[in-house]
Amino acid sequence: MGVKAEGGFAMEQFVGLDVSLAETSLCVVDSHGATLWQGKCGSSPEAIAATVRARAPKVARIGFESGPLSSWHWHELKKLGLPVICLDARHAKAALSLQLNKSDRNDALGLAQIVRTGWYREVAVKSSDSQLIRSLITTRAQLVRMRVDLGLSGPMLSSPLLGRKRGDQTVPSQIIGRCSARKFSCTVLRAVSAAVADLTAASAAFRVDTSVVAKIHA
Repeated sequence: MGVKAEGGFAMEQFVGLDVSLAETSLCVVDSHGATLWQGKCGSSPEAIAATVRARAPKVARIGFESGPLSSWHWHELKKLGLPVICLDARHAKAALSLQLNKSDRNDALGLAQIVRTGWYREVAVKSSDSQLIRSLITTRAQLVRMRVDLGLSGPMLSSPLLGRKRGDQTVPSQIIGRCSARKFSCTVLRAVSAAVADLTAASAAFRVDTSVVAKIHA
């Protein structure tokens, strides 16, 4: 349902997506800013792509705000051949705040107008490989901190009780509790150390694989 301009040339179309977990609001506008279609679809990349192709066959740009799902949508919609742009959420919010009525429908319209006019700040979406390496490094750092904390708490768990009084019947149970805690700490420490070693090896192997692929394609 392309819109014909004078001379028979199809006008470009611009799409705004207001993405939520379950549903996505879409708005299609032409190069003059006139609204051609508004509606909703599922938030899966396949559902969004099917709706865009049906409602905006001459789409030039598709814009949505950066957020928890933006990286996934950007990569998947790119794979499906759509011209998607991830917009800086704070920059887009400044423009959307000028609207009188705040709604998902109006936000999609506002985002469509933003990508139409070109008044936006694009966010550079990292590759899937970069995100995987970052996740491995972050997880490893957290496990290393856990290992250090457990290593420091080990000697404290085996230290003698201070301030014991003669005839205190709670001392044996406290000692037993400390010994049990020490065993648990050592078990967790071994598990964390093994996890750190596995993540370190996985990260190193992943770097080697990506470098080999890069050399092949160079």
